[in-house]
Amino acid sequence: MSLNEVWEAASKTPFTPLVPKESQFSVGFNLLLCGKVSLLRSLSPWVFLPPYFSGESCWPGLGILGILIFGGLSFGAVFMICAAGVYV
Repeated sequence: MSLNEVWEAASKTPFTPLVPKESQFSVGFNLLLCGKVSLLRSLSPWVFLPPYFSGESCWPGLGILGILIFGGLSFGAVFMICAAGVYV
């Protein structure tokens, strides 16, 4: 299959994003908010008393929690950039 055939086949099926343009702002804002709240809860457990710092937490669990927090923050930032009109 040549590049020209691939180009023609791709033109018949336009790209439709998973999250529509109209809701990218709300999805990005919610991801950023959830990531920030989770980050604050994990940094200051004596203020918010989250359940995952009940004294029975383990290091792998905290690593997984960190991956989820920063995943939410980074995907939220990309969605907010896309909602503002800049495509990444």
